[in-house]
Amino acid sequence: MTAELAEFVARGDLFVLTGAGLSTESGIPDYRKPDGTRRTVPMTFQQFLSGDDARRRYWVRSAVGWERFAAARPNGGHHAVAALQRAGLVQHLVTQNVDGLHAASGADALELHGSLSSVQCVECGSRSDRSEFQGRIRDANPNLPRDVALLADGDAEVARSAEDAFVLVACPHCGSLVVKPDVVMFGESVPTATVEHCYAQLELSRAVLVLGSSLKVMSGFRFVSAALKAGKPVALVGLGSMRGSERADLVLHEPLGATLTATCERLGLQVQTEANATT
Repeated sequence: MTAELAEFVARGDLFVLTGAGLSTESGIPDYRKPDGTRRTVPMTFQQFLSGDDARRRYWVRSAVGWERFAAARPNGGHHAVAALQRAGLVQHLVTQNVDGLHAASGADALELHGSLSSVQCVECGSRSDRSEFQGRIRDANPNLPRDVALLADGDAEVARSAEDAFVLVACPHCGSLVVKPDVVMFGESVPTATVEHCYAQLELSRAVLVLGSSLKVMSGFRFVSAALKAGKPVALVGLGSMRGSERADLVLHEPLGATLTATCERLGLQVQTEANATT
């Protein structure tokens, strides 16, 4: 099956869309089970805006999970995608992930849903570095739990008592307590300009390759739908259920790290990992 994927990729001009399944091998869980149903229910933007209690619940969980999330490193799948991009086979790389692991692997990716590396004030619109914000959270909440199991997108499960005791940190520019992660939360829409840019790049691409996305959310599936409508070849690779698989030209239910690395090897491409970069 790797031979089929290598043949698909070798023709180049790819619009590549990646999802949470690409980062699970880096230790970041995804939202969905293999059958496509959710493991956890994420907080919506509307819930986040509903009051300080909701924001305490969001931020205490995010703060507890942040250190493990921020320590995650690119896996073989990320490095393989970067190799394909360096080889000129990828026309446009779009990720639904907010973990920054494509950038850490040396790839140039459009982050469709933003990045957890910064936070944004809902009131004044200013942005701040998440690591700096995390330091302020720790200063205000010195008894935050540590070494808690990570959930999707840097979330973590914490006791209700920790939620109730959590002290919110204000925007350093205007003092508002309504500070959100700089991502498109559930219930928000991807900026129109971003969507239009992706459609323009899709039009220039020969085919679509989806890696590690269930395509359950419309923000990503719309590009696959448009590609199918335009008669462009579509390949889906990942574990678990993938929306639109019955119409795709190629579907592989395989681990992404090994599959993409093997694909690069078939194409004679070197996958530059952090380990071999230092040898």
